[in-house]
Amino acid sequence: MRISAPLTGTVIAAAVLLAAPGTAAAAPCVSPLHPVASLAAERLATADLVAAAKWGTGSPIDDPAREQQVLDAVAAQAAQLGADPDEARRVFRDQIEANKIVQRGLFARWAAHPEQAPTTKPDLNVVRQTINRINTDLVRALADTTAERDTPACGPELATAVVEVHHEKHPDLLHTGALVRSLVSACRV
Repeated sequence: MRISAPLTGTVIAAAVLLAAPGTAAAAPCVSPLHPVASLAAERLATADLVAAAKWGTGSPIDDPAREQQVLDAVAAQAAQLGADPDEARRVFRDQIEANKIVQRGLFARWAAHPEQAPTTKPDLNVVRQTINRINTDLVRALADTTAERDTPACGPELATAVVEVHHEKHPDLLHTGALVRSLVSACRV
């Protein structure tokens, strides 16, 4: 199933809360969806490396062939785990789109402030190995949390998980917005 409008509102409300100054959590309570949100954030962190590898090379941010490889691989992994391959494709489509949001944001930042642009280029093949490892872990986390993601409580739990991850990793606004975008299809109801 697709995410409902109220759930989208819940996740967006979490993002707004995170953007507000002085919203530090005293002691995070671990949401059952924390592993999903944490791995999504870890995957998003690779967007910085991908952007740096592509910056100034003329390589496009959109890479339909690579995206299809990722979607096919996660669908196959989900099937091996007894999870829904179509759901894995939906969730990872969101992961890919969120990653591109970060890349586009960084490109715009670097174009406006060339002094902030990367001076070295990571090896994209090495970065993709990291992405593949995270993808495997995220497919497993999705499979392990199917029951939690199949309840009406998923939206609030996911928002809690996003808040927890935000307070652990302290991402900037670009990455926080992309994290919210990356989880739009995570809840099954």
